[in-house]
Amino acid sequence: MRTIPRRNDPELDLREIRAFEVLLRERNLTRAAAVLGVSQPALSKKLASLRRYFGDPLFIRVGHRMEPTAKSLELESSIRSLLDDVTMLRTRHRPFDPRSITRTFCFSVVDAGMLRLLPPLLRFLEEHAPGIGLRIVPLDVERLEASLESGHLDFVMGSFPSLSKRIRRQLLWSVTYVSVARADHPRLGARPSFKAFAAERHVLVSAVGTGHAHRLAERALEEAIDPSRIVCRVPTFVTAAFVASRTDAVVTVPATMAAELAEPLKLRTFAPPLKMPRIDVSQYWHERFHREPGSQWIRGLFVSLFAGPGAEPA
Repeated sequence: MRTIPRRNDPELDLREIRAFEVLLRERNLTRAAAVLGVSQPALSKKLASLRRYFGDPLFIRVGHRMEPTAKSLELESSIRSLLDDVTMLRTRHRPFDPRSITRTFCFSVVDAGMLRLLPPLLRFLEEHAPGIGLRIVPLDVERLEASLESGHLDFVMGSFPSLSKRIRRQLLWSVTYVSVARADHPRLGARPSFKAFAAERHVLVSAVGTGHAHRLAERALEEAIDPSRIVCRVPTFVTAAFVASRTDAVVTVPATMAAELAEPLKLRTFAPPLKMPRIDVSQYWHERFHREPGSQWIRGLFVSLFAGPGAEPA
């Protein structure tokens, strides 16, 4: 079986090379097609072209997975380096003027982050970069790294310590936790004891399966509170805070979020009478887009608007 393309073989195009990279990462035709935004038959056609070019099967079906051959693994680093270079060629000589350019940046962030970020960010863009738009998409931990690598996400905000080394990160601020209850809660005082706190009904924000470090705070509450007193789990902080404002339930949320919601929802805040973790919030982006001018600009804007004490330099 030949491994070197013949001179009269048709040239590969970038879409086929990109398909190769995504298949290497996803190991599944259906998922790879979804990442690429193409149909499965169209991706199969690209794979057939790659197989003819390299004279190798490249991927062997094993159950529901497409396992790479030795040839694929040999090509992996070269393919990724090539796509990194292409990204830089496409952007190196393209000026980025936020005052005149039209572009939409796409990122993911938990809802607690949106409350802090969006009002000042939108005010700034309206005045200084009117052509810049934002699209915030739900967190999908299984696709997070793939979405950053493909450019479907420009960056991610939050705390995701398990992302790989190809994902760069920059610390912006640290989060502490407070508990909230409605202002006229019938039992809880300004500084409730642990016994009084644990006896209340609690609503927890669940981070199971998201890869987010909020899971540490969730575990701390689960260890301190009897399971029978955890009456509900919800996926967002805003929902939990709203429930607390309309019931006697207690909710423990990031302090920055409590500060935003306490007045409009008529909540009062207090320090939870147990040890809670402090979580670092960073912005994450893929190595491939590290020097891309637009990516550099939006990351720098987040630093200038939101970086707190102890933040890492840009």
